[in-house]
Amino acid sequence: MTETQTIPALSRSTANTAPAAPVRIVHLGLGAFHRAHQAWYTQRASDGGQWGIAAFTGRRPDAALALAAQDGLYTLIERGAEGDSFELMTSIVEAHDGADVATLERLVAASTTAMVTLTITEAAYNLAADGALDISNPAVRADIDVLRSLTSKDAGHDGGNPPAAVTAAGRLVQALAARRTAGAGPIAVVSCDNLANNAIAAKAAIGGLADVVDPSLGAWIEANVSYVGTSIDRITPRTTDAEIELVAAECGYSDSSPVVTEPFSDWVLSGEFPAGRPDWASAGAVFVDEIEHFENRKLWLLNGAHSLMAYAGQLRGHQTVAQALADPVCAAWVEGFWNEAESNLPADGLNIPAYRAALLERFGNARIAHHLAQIAQDGSNKLRMRAVPVYKAEKAAGRSGDGALRMIAAWVAFVRSTHAGGNTVVDAAGSDGIAEALSLDASGGRSDAALAALVAILDEGLSSDAAFLADLQAAAGIDWAAA
Repeated sequence: MTETQTIPALSRSTANTAPAAPVRIVHLGLGAFHRAHQAWYTQRASDGGQWGIAAFTGRRPDAALALAAQDGLYTLIERGAEGDSFELMTSIVEAHDGADVATLERLVAASTTAMVTLTITEAAYNLAADGALDISNPAVRADIDVLRSLTSKDAGHDGGNPPAAVTAAGRLVQALAARRTAGAGPIAVVSCDNLANNAIAAKAAIGGLADVVDPSLGAWIEANVSYVGTSIDRITPRTTDAEIELVAAECGYSDSSPVVTEPFSDWVLSGEFPAGRPDWASAGAVFVDEIEHFENRKLWLLNGAHSLMAYAGQLRGHQTVAQALADPVCAAWVEGFWNEAESNLPADGLNIPAYRAALLERFGNARIAHHLAQIAQDGSNKLRMRAVPVYKAEKAAGRSGDGALRMIAAWVAFVRSTHAGGNTVVDAAGSDGIAEALSLDASGGRSDAALAALVAILDEGLSSDAAFLADLQAAAGIDWAAA
C-alpha cells in the first residue's frame, strides 16, 4: 500500500474546517477557472464565511461527483516561478450535476440566494452573429418547447420527472421562473466568461430566451434581474496526476481535484447587486462604472496573444505558451499585435505598459504548463472578439492591421493543417462551418471560395472584402515553421 493510499481523503471532517457557509451564490460552470478565481475571491473576502457557493457543472457531472465526495473542498496550488504554495479552498459548499435542474430551481428560488455567476464559455450563450439569441439553434429550439410546456397554465406531466431545459440559459430561465413563483425578489447574474460585453451577452441569452418562451416571464426577468459585467484574469492550466501526488505529499491528505494557477489574479466588475454581494474588494477586486476598456485590454492583450501563440506556436512546433514566447519569431508577432491593440485603447487609466510587462513575465513562467492545444479550442468565437475588432479599428485608422491579420492567418493555416491531417477542429460553435468550408475544394481549403467561407464564420463583412481575402490568403500560405 502506497503512502498516498494511507493518508486521509479530503473532507470537512478530516480537514477540520469551519462549518460550511450558507449558500448565497449559485454558480454555473464548475471548472478549474471558477475554482481559481471567483471561489478564491469569495474565500478571501472579509465576509467570505457568510457566502457559500453551490456550483453546477456544465456538460458532464464528473467534477461535481469528485467535489461532492470532498464536501466541496479542494486545494489551490499557486505556481510561481520560484515555487508552489498551497491553500485549502472551502468557499464551494455544494457541488451538483448541471443536469440536476430541480436542485438549481430550488437554490435560485431561495430568498437567501443573492446572485448567479457564470463561467459557461462563449459558445454556451448560443448567440447569433448579431449578438441576439440564436433561436435557430436546435438546442435552443428544444429548450423553448420544454420551457413553454413548463410555463403553460394548463401544462401537466404524467408522473416521473418533469422535462428540463438543457442549455445553460434554458436551465437558468427555468430556475428564474421558480424564483418568480416563490416571490424571492431581485437577483444578479454575473457573467465571468471571457468575452466582450459579457453582461450584454448574458442578458441576450437569458432575457431573450424568456421573452420568446413567455413574455410575462421575460418582463419579470427584465424588472428583477441585473446583469453584472466583468473582466476576469488568472491563467489556470489543466491539473495532472502530478499535482494530485504533489498535494498528497505536501498537504497530507488525498485530494482528487486540486487546481493549479498562477499567483497573479485580476477581477474588474461593473453593475448592480440588488440582493447584496461579498466584500470582494477586500480581496482585490475592482468595481468600476464603465468596464469596456478593461474588457478590451484583457481580451486583446492577454487573450489575443494567447490565440496568436496557440495557432502560430503550434505551427512552429511549440506546445506551451512559455515555449512559444521563448521563440523570437512568435514573441515579435505578439509585440506587433500588442502595438496595434494598444493604439486602440485609451492611454489613460489602464496602465498598459505595466500590463504588457506583467504579461511577458506571466507568459514566461515555464512552471505553468499552459498548453497551446487547449487555448486553440473554440477559435471562431475567440477570434471574433480578439482579432477582428483590432483589425477593423486599424484599417479605419488608415493603418495596415497586419498584426491582427496574422492572427487570423495563423488560425486559417492551423485549421487547414488539422483538416489535412484527418482531424476535427475542436470548435463548439464553428466546427460544422469549418468542415464545410474546408471541403469546398480538393486543395485543403485553399481556394478563394473556401477561404471566404472560413472568414464568414468570423465576420460576414470581411468575407466579402476582396483586398482582405487576398492579404489573408498570402499570409496564411507562408511556411510557418520557417518564418
